Amino acid sequence: MEKASPAESYIFGDQNTSDVTVLLKSGEGRLECLYCHSMVLIKRSEFFAEQLSENDASRSFIGSAICIQVHCHVSQCDHYVKLIKLLYASGDPVPESWDSVKSALGVLRASVVLRCSSITDSCVRYLEAVPWDEKEEEEILKIVPALGDSATAILARIQPVDPNATKNVLISAIHFATSAERSFPPFVAGELKISAQEQVEYMLLEDNNACYVTVDEEVRSEARTGLGKLLANLEAELSAFPVASEQRMVRCLTDLEWMCSILSKMEMMSDFVASWAEISDRVLAVVEDDKYSSGLWEVKVKVIELVGKALDAVGYGSVVLPAASRVRFVTTWLPYLRKMKPMLDSMSEGDESFAHKLDGDLCQNIEGAIVSLILALPGGDQADILGEWMQRMEELKFPDLSEAFEIWCYRTKTAKRRLLLGLNGTGNPTLSL
Repeated sequence: MEKASPAESYIFGDQNTSDVTVLLKSGEGRLECLYCHSMVLIKRSEFFAEQLSENDASRSFIGSAICIQVHCHVSQCDHYVKLIKLLYASGDPVPESWDSVKSALGVLRASVVLRCSSITDSCVRYLEAVPWDEKEEEEILKIVPALGDSATAILARIQPVDPNATKNVLISAIHFATSAERSFPPFVAGELKISAQEQVEYMLLEDNNACYVTVDEEVRSEARTGLGKLLANLEAELSAFPVASEQRMVRCLTDLEWMCSILSKMEMMSDFVASWAEISDRVLAVVEDDKYSSGLWEVKVKVIELVGKALDAVGYGSVVLPAASRVRFVTTWLPYLRKMKPMLDSMSEGDESFAHKLDGDLCQNIEGAIVSLILALPGGDQADILGEWMQRMEELKFPDLSEAFEIWCYRTKTAKRRLLLGLNGTGNPTLSL
């Protein structure tokens, strides 16, 4: 007949056979008195083994039982009790015995203090295998330094991912996020595509890893390919209109709006601006068609939002275009913006349920970008644009070009003064005006 193990021979809390009393004391005044057995504690805990190996006159007793005090926070008392009960189990606890991350973490903290290696290993195996939320991960990070080699499995989950692996995941996510929805089954297309787009944005938040992947040529190549696919989707919808669905066109424009946010993080907005300039006439041919003068409002607003992103990039210098290209871009889109802003305002004022009013911040940003863009054009082109605006000022309320006009007047006068000074021989102008 096999001899029973010490844990099987004793019962936790049996005061009649107990030879060790463990006092759990917290700073908050809580006191737990646990009746234990030295044979069990010595076998399973290095802490208790050391305490019970000391045979000196300073040892305290409760009755005939040795008394060992363990100090812990009041919130940890229950976990210490659970741990000491587990020492009486007939074998090492299996990972499945833990009912939650919170419970396993609490027992793990106690196990580290009392140096119960088998229970520490069981907790670590459980924690390595189950999901954590953000708060639980922070708690795990606090205890990892005390685990030594036992923390290897957990560290594999929380250590930074190899940059090449990050790059490959990002490339795959961009590929999925820019794929046509009809390329995938209906039950995965919508939500998964949106999720992929959100995660790509998150991965490109400014940090060291983002700096690495945004300059990687493979990532940039995939972004260019993705932009090309999205533009091709839009052109296909434009060509098929009105057979094509308005909502499909809105989705194409929304995808391009998302792509702009990605390209701006990667300093690649020049790719979008150049491509948008190429298809501008085709876009305007649809949204300005008389057949849709009283419809396609969501499409028209989305177009304005995309134009705003392009104007912002060109107007403030993050995308550098030749003067002729800048003139063409602003003269292509300025009439559309002038017409649509008052029209949308009128619709929203006349119908409270009209859901397509232009955002005030968007309008302000567009106005500022146009002013900045105009002021960077050659003087003659500035004069043409501002002259038309002055002649139709009562009619053309948006964008307000007053600031551009004032600065143009000042610069013109300054340029003439500079020229006169040069002609009178008091200066040496290097330019002929």
